[in-house]
Amino acid sequence: MTRIHWLASYPKSGNTWVRILLANYLEDGDRPVDINTLDKASIVSARELNDMALGVDTADLTHEESASLRAAAVRAHARRHSGMLYLKIHDAYTVCENGEPLIPADVSAGVVYIARNPLDVAPSAARHWSISLDKALEWLESSVTLSQGRRKLDRQLPQRLLTWSGHVESWLDQTAIPVHLVRYEDLHRDPVGEMMAMLRFWGLPGDEGRAAKAVEFSSFEQLAAQEKKHGFREKPAGTGAFFGQGQAGGWRGRLTPEQVTKVVETQGRVMRRLGYLDGPEP
Repeated sequence: MTRIHWLASYPKSGNTWVRILLANYLEDGDRPVDINTLDKASIVSARELNDMALGVDTADLTHEESASLRAAAVRAHARRHSGMLYLKIHDAYTVCENGEPLIPADVSAGVVYIARNPLDVAPSAARHWSISLDKALEWLESSVTLSQGRRKLDRQLPQRLLTWSGHVESWLDQTAIPVHLVRYEDLHRDPVGEMMAMLRFWGLPGDEGRAAKAVEFSSFEQLAAQEKKHGFREKPAGTGAFFGQGQAGGWRGRLTPEQVTKVVETQGRVMRRLGYLDGPEP
């Protein structure tokens, strides 16, 4: 049985980019990895992953029943693998109704938590889900659950996010699994340095030249070109291109002063904790 390396984040915070960076680093090939073959970095809420791990059809279960089996599915998935295994997760770190944490510590090697300024998360989420910017801002302060519609055959099981602040603190303040914080903005500023820090956290050998190549192969220009030519199977139906410009600070041209004030009022304590309000406030 292997121990899982987690990539946790609130949606639209850079999780997919980190997965591709790691895939290019681990592959160490002479060309970029195919963005449609990220099987080593599946999202743990994927229905197919849970069905295979549990040996049941989760479409036959209620949302509550499938949620109670999530930890068992994680353990079964870990037993089926050997070597390096890392999984994406958007769920907040919560405890299930049976009293067990959603993510069991006994099969977890550690968590890289990817945080992004919520002022940038909102415009990205609005674009991703084809919703209004005001709706995306509302989600930041609501306890949203993803994939909890009436359709039982959604590709993913329901994922409880909590508020943006609640999600961040659920992972950073839990003590069962070691956690390493990566800010999206720092990853933009120094991708090689941040990659090396992640590798050290996980006890993996690090090579700066290899990391630099992975960064080059994972540029947003490269990802957008791949998506334009071959599509991206993880993109939600009915949305535009998945890979945009990946900006840090792009909110300044998107949000009104009133919208910025609302986010700071509701998320300011955790934004300040993460350094997003250092210096002059927005």
